[in-house]
Amino acid sequence: MEEKVSAHESVKEMYQRVHEEGLTNVVDRFEAQQPTRCPFCSRGLSCQLCSNGPCRITNLADRGVCGIDANGMAMRFMLLRNVLGASTYTYHAIEVAKTLKATALGKTPFEIKDKEKLLELAELLGVDTSGSIEEVAVSVADFITGEINLDSDEPSKMVEIFAPEPRKRLWKKLGIFPGGPLHEVKDATSSCLTNVDGDYKSLAAKALRLSLACNYGSLIPLEIGQDILFGIPKPHESEVDLGVLDKDYVNIVVNGHEPFVGAALIKAARTEKVQRMAKEAGAKGLRIIGSIETGQELQQRFPKDEVFAGLTGNWLSIEFALATGAIDLFAMDMNCSLPALAIYSDKYGATLVSVSKLVRIPGVDKHLDYKPEKVEKQAFKLIEMAVGNFKHRKKKEFARVPDRKQKVVVGFSTEAILDALGGSLDPLLEAIKNGDIKGVVALVSCTTLRDGGQDVNTIAVAKELIKRNILVISAGCGNGAVQVGGLTTLDAIELAGGSLKKICKKLNIPPVLSFGTCTDVGRISMLVTAVANALSVDTSDLPVAVTAPEYMEQKATIDAVFAVAFGLYTHVSPVLPITGAQDLVKLLTEDVENLTGGKLILEADPLKAVEGIEEHIIKKRKALGLSS
Repeated sequence: MEEKVSAHESVKEMYQRVHEEGLTNVVDRFEAQQPTRCPFCSRGLSCQLCSNGPCRITNLADRGVCGIDANGMAMRFMLLRNVLGASTYTYHAIEVAKTLKATALGKTPFEIKDKEKLLELAELLGVDTSGSIEEVAVSVADFITGEINLDSDEPSKMVEIFAPEPRKRLWKKLGIFPGGPLHEVKDATSSCLTNVDGDYKSLAAKALRLSLACNYGSLIPLEIGQDILFGIPKPHESEVDLGVLDKDYVNIVVNGHEPFVGAALIKAARTEKVQRMAKEAGAKGLRIIGSIETGQELQQRFPKDEVFAGLTGNWLSIEFALATGAIDLFAMDMNCSLPALAIYSDKYGATLVSVSKLVRIPGVDKHLDYKPEKVEKQAFKLIEMAVGNFKHRKKKEFARVPDRKQKVVVGFSTEAILDALGGSLDPLLEAIKNGDIKGVVALVSCTTLRDGGQDVNTIAVAKELIKRNILVISAGCGNGAVQVGGLTTLDAIELAGGSLKKICKKLNIPPVLSFGTCTDVGRISMLVTAVANALSVDTSDLPVAVTAPEYMEQKATIDAVFAVAFGLYTHVSPVLPITGAQDLVKLLTEDVENLTGGKLILEADPLKAVEGIEEHIIKKRKALGLSS
């Protein structure tokens, strides 16, 4: 059973605790579902959208009641999942715009930390920069909001500004050049209604279009906006794994995908007043700890110190982190808070609080939904609750924290990579040209138990890639996987192939570069664009690929479709629920390459996946006239 739990010893240890104590947990729930998994659903051959269903495609019934065939059924469901991913990314982007505007108006505890980046963005957007920094910030926030709400019949200015020229020409030719993400979400959702769009090719084109709107209209402004507010990520050391928790401190864990409440908590916790409050309660002090993507956002920008202690892990670590009994308050913003967490709160004494209007957990009645204008007061209220919880928790004395911490190097971004290269992409390009770096792979993944324990396949793929002299850029929950797995540290250089090892030592960087969260897909696309522009080629010509070795949910599917639209070889595992639709599989894994230059690769075996990626990279190198 151990191999089905996790690649991480800390999680295995805590799993044993909760399993022996009879608590429901994600690993046991996964195993309980195995005998009843529907083979029709796993192949994309089922539909429950209308009252005539559920329908299944079988040898006896080759169409649903409405008349839709296997290809249309599977692609419609895939598009609907993409809608969910694009919607949540866009929600996050709107929150960034609101926060930037409120900050410019002096209504938040935040500041416009990177004024230079704000002015650079304003210039790109055509926003007037003659006024004060605050006035420029308001105008930029309004521009972002306006672009998000742009009608789907109006071409996106963000795509025009940030996308590579060859891609823009191609997308216009294919009819997938998008408008604003909210209206593209509306169009895609409407297309999934029964008896509206049953043509799998049309639905696939809408998925490509939606992915472009999401990347350029939501993800890129989202991350640039957070850079303006909290600073551009720069490389620095931090710590990860469950051992970052210390039972003798008041521990507040921030979980989700948005950094706002976490950043406000860090600022408040650095005050003498808050630390004195914690010590008067019998603690050594009060700490803020990150969990999953909120933790990654904070870790990218905030150094580890006596207040910010690092990151516990990705989403499959959440229940096991709570089971340590060392968490006083678990603040949940949008995305990835499990519905069963109240059971852990009752058993192990953490106070659970939703800090997003999207998040509601059965049995949790404490809500402080994030508002930019209220976040300072909300942060102090959360701290008061955590200190009160510590007084109660301290009496129980049953905390059990695995003695495992992993040092990591985090904080890479396009700007940070340029700094490491001396301000120019030339050293990276030269290393690629001469073969010291065979290629670059973006590992942007969730984590899942589908084909093995937590992070087992992600770590296997990353190790195999760097062994073959392929540089890895990691983001998302997969980033947590390689961090806890020890691959984002300078010690990991020894695991790299000879030529990559030489480059990493020269630049003093790990062979796996921590790029942050799944929202950093936009940031990664900007780096790939910069490389393509520097070489005067299209993105599809580069020795570059994407892998999601353990995709889990709907954000991952919209990211994968964007990578295909961007012209990239895109490996996805577990295998998507489309295999019963043969024409659709052929479209996504073969035919689409003739249209966009990218394609999906469905491969569950990590070694085979890496072999396919390497073969693709060598093919692209040869086409560019580079040594293989």
